[in-house]
Amino acid sequence: MSADAKLQDILSKLKLEMPPAPKPAGVYKPILLVGNLAYLSGHGPLKADGSLMTGRVGDEVDQQFGYDAARQTGLALLATAKAHLGSLDRVQRVIKTLGMVNAAADFKNHPAVINGCSELFAQVFGDENGVGARSAVGMGSLPGNISVEIEVIFEIKP
Repeated sequence: MSADAKLQDILSKLKLEMPPAPKPAGVYKPILLVGNLAYLSGHGPLKADGSLMTGRVGDEVDQQFGYDAARQTGLALLATAKAHLGSLDRVQRVIKTLGMVNAAADFKNHPAVINGCSELFAQVFGDENGVGARSAVGMGSLPGNISVEIEVIFEIKP
């Protein structure tokens, strides 16, 4: 099954909606292709209606909300990739993911939150190609109080 078809299956099963590819909110490109690599700028948890999932994890929202926000951020990243590449089937593999969690000072489960995105990528691209190197870190704040921000590097098929 293609990555595009897998994503549609996931959206249907989980009753999720794909967000639009986000527009830049500053002076940057949402995606930059360099050779066979696609660098995706930091994305937030954009929902289909254009709103963002906000709140500090471990304080204003719980870990499950953070996980859901990371999954939603993964969908926003995939929306950007699909809009610029034409199809997610052009993604060869996930190279690197950096997940930033807007977290309370005593919150310690940042990797469990970012798993929302990482598990989505594994489902869409498979366990071998959908799992790459990763960092999951806590931040004192994020723009607009979004719960997570994630950036990713994909290898693109020639």
